[in-house]
Amino acid sequence: MQREAEGPLARKVLKGTRWLLLKHPENLDPKRKERQRLEEALALNKPLAMAYCLKDDLRQLWEQPDRDQAEHFLDDWIARACSSGVRMLQQFAQTLVHHRRGLLNWYDCPISTAALEGTNTRPPHRR
Repeated sequence: MQREAEGPLARKVLKGTRWLLLKHPENLDPKRKERQRLEEALALNKPLAMAYCLKDDLRQLWEQPDRDQAEHFLDDWIARACSSGVRMLQQFAQTLVHHRRGLLNWYDCPISTAALEGTNTRPPHRR
């Protein structure tokens, strides 16, 4: 999106926002004016703002009280992403459609692979 931004000012504002977009809003550093920088970038790029909002909304999938409500939430999120007009969101929505069953299975057996992933990222000599 930075490459597609119109004008040098828009490109400058968008440059370096990747990590701000990935950070949880509560973790934005006020000393580094991260919230302000993020808001400027989102104001300049409507598709980016839509993607950011939908990304944040998707986190709520894991907060649903049961599988039925999670299924409804996921279907609604996929529909919003597909109708967004943002190609990357539409592609991601299709990926979620393909993994829908596996995602919703978490509600039947809520286990995490975090420990395994942590082990896999450790250097070989520390395992």
